Amino acid sequence: MTIFNTERLLIRTLKEDDSDDYFDMMGNPNVMNPIPREVMTREKSNNHLNNFLKKGQTTSDAKVWAIESKTENKFIGLCAFLKNNENEDEIGYRLREKYWKKGFGTEVTVGLLKYGFEQMKMDKITADVDTRNLNSVKILEKFMTVKKEFFNEADNCIDRRYEVNKNNWLQQLSIVLRPKP
Repeated sequence: MTIFNTERLLIRTLKEDDSDDYFDMMGNPNVMNPIPREVMTREKSNNHLNNFLKKGQTTSDAKVWAIESKTENKFIGLCAFLKNNENEDEIGYRLREKYWKKGFGTEVTVGLLKYGFEQMKMDKITADVDTRNLNSVKILEKFMTVKKEFFNEADNCIDRRYEVNKNNWLQQLSIVLRPKP
């Protein structure tokens, strides 16, 4: 089932057929270390995916979906709406390594913000990122402002929390997407 579209991406529910590409992402230390999360074995990756499939990809605190490339009709990553430790709405995404540096992180971030504000009627959206994850930091700084930095005990890292309010996001989006002279 399609959740929403962007220019090059289809955000949809996960499916069993995603398992090989899902493992390509979850078993890759280059993808998992910057988050930081433990690299998964094939068995753990399959169990992780199956957990989302059993729950219908929605729990009380999370909505997790597949990111698919429209041109390849292929799973390229995950995106989600979560609740942070202060029970605020939070976005997250993770891409397979072969899809890095193609603008997909920025595109899915814009899509999540738009969907969150317009369809889910959120007033504020946050995102937490390990300060060493420079690619995600760069993306989030385009659309959000820094709220605080804190030690994330669960992941043993320094996280930075970003946020954007519904009233400010369209203005920020127009600045980022403005054509360059």
